[in-house]
Amino acid sequence: MVQKSMAKRGRPRAYDPDTALARAMGVFWDQGYAATSLDDIGAATGMNRPSLYGAFGDKHTLYRETIERYRAGARAATAAALAGDQPLAEGLERVYQTALSYYFPEGGAPRGCFMIGTAVTEAVRDDAVRATLAAGLVEIDRAFETRMRLARGHGELPRGADPVQLARLASAVLYFLAVRSRAGEKRAALEATARAGIALICGAPPRGRRRPADAPTPSSTARARASRRSGRR
Repeated sequence: MVQKSMAKRGRPRAYDPDTALARAMGVFWDQGYAATSLDDIGAATGMNRPSLYGAFGDKHTLYRETIERYRAGARAATAAALAGDQPLAEGLERVYQTALSYYFPEGGAPRGCFMIGTAVTEAVRDDAVRATLAAGLVEIDRAFETRMRLARGHGELPRGADPVQLARLASAVLYFLAVRSRAGEKRAALEATARAGIALICGAPPRGRRRPADAPTPSSTARARASRRSGRR
């Protein structure tokens, strides 16, 4: 009896937990939490209800595990994008391009951010989901804040720059991309918005919006106005 029991416990699982979570997350991502049934998840993962319950518990528990999986991936991707010695603007560009690659999957419809697209709705009535969502947003803010402090220390930002508020601005650009991509806005337009946000944060003029050579500068315009006022005296 002992040998049979040990043999039974030693059998390999008929599923890969990470693959099953990824497929379940894909269903929640496309349909939202409320509209997703365990039958939908079972069809995507190839697992029946008893197997799903045994592996992940109920639907709510499974959903929270998919959020944690997404948070871990986003945390690692953001850290990788902001790491290294590249200028702040390049790091931010990498963050936004990485995010857009998630929001616009190859061969699929634009879906935006998994956490923003699904957890924001559920957070209204689910304290656990609200807490997880809030923690995920704070993680993003802190990753940006750390990079802003480093940039200020290296002279990329003015000494009086506020890393906390600049980080929140960088996060706001990210959330804009998440929502507008899910709403169907074209990737090229969102990339342009991301570049404008980077320019605002870094204090540089947005690329592609250079002043024409013969365009009046603010100082020349001011001098012309002063001259006109002097001539009328």
